[in-house]
Amino acid sequence: MDRKKTTTKMPRNRRHLIQLLGVAVFNGNFKGFISGEIYRGKLKSFCVPVLNCYSCPGSLGACPIGGLQAVAGSAKFNFSFYVFGLIALFGILLGRFFCGYLCPFGLLQDLLHKIPTPKIKVPAKLNRALSFIKYVMLVGVVILLPIVARNSLGMSDPYFCKYVCPAGTIGGGIPLVILNPSLRHTIGALFSWKVALALTILTLSIFLYRVFCRYLCPLGAFYGILQPVSFYRFKISNKCSGCGRCARVCKMGIDPAKTPNSPECIRCRDCIHECPTGAIKSCFGFKPSKEKTEK
Repeated sequence: MDRKKTTTKMPRNRRHLIQLLGVAVFNGNFKGFISGEIYRGKLKSFCVPVLNCYSCPGSLGACPIGGLQAVAGSAKFNFSFYVFGLIALFGILLGRFFCGYLCPFGLLQDLLHKIPTPKIKVPAKLNRALSFIKYVMLVGVVILLPIVARNSLGMSDPYFCKYVCPAGTIGGGIPLVILNPSLRHTIGALFSWKVALALTILTLSIFLYRVFCRYLCPLGAFYGILQPVSFYRFKISNKCSGCGRCARVCKMGIDPAKTPNSPECIRCRDCIHECPTGAIKSCFGFKPSKEKTEK
């Protein structure tokens, strides 16, 4: 009994440790949390593979969604082939693995959901319908809106970053306001809206697992589109008994036995740890990974 508990729980705990490591790596400018200044060194020219606000005092890299919007909204519009290509490379290699293992805002949602409260289970049809919102965010708000909604100078706002992104509010906006008293006089309706939206999403995350990732995140949508063809993938062997335990343990509302490479899967691997027959395997490319299973 004790042995079984060790083999099923330890990998899940290690996932959170990896997430914490990701937070530390992407936000390693620790002195920024003391000085209130944003790091502007050479590393900021490189995009990290997760949502991580450029304005966060600790941030060492650029946010890919922020990068796409910044270039698209400039006076001399240029499509950011560098950022788009880099995100595509991330997605083709690992799909939504970054969502499950490295995203700082994903970790925050994970921890909030651990608070012992009654949880909300969204009906499958409604869940599928709501999941399309993040694709609207990606195509409509992140890509098209900065192109079409331009001012007289030919510039546009980074609409998702400015009006929606809770990761930017939590990681960038609020810390900067706290650390810089002069900024507090500039707080207006927009900041109040962003804080209210972020707090709403965080509160919902207590009751509904990863509500932002499931329904709003444009980066998750981008990776989700590429996930069915990504090199990192899950495979179901003929050991599957059809018990349904993988579907019951999946907090994203997926049935891994039917769609192991669903665009909604964040690769948390809970289904792998739960499977009693070891039928679900992860692999990179076409060769299944060698994993030891307890008998």
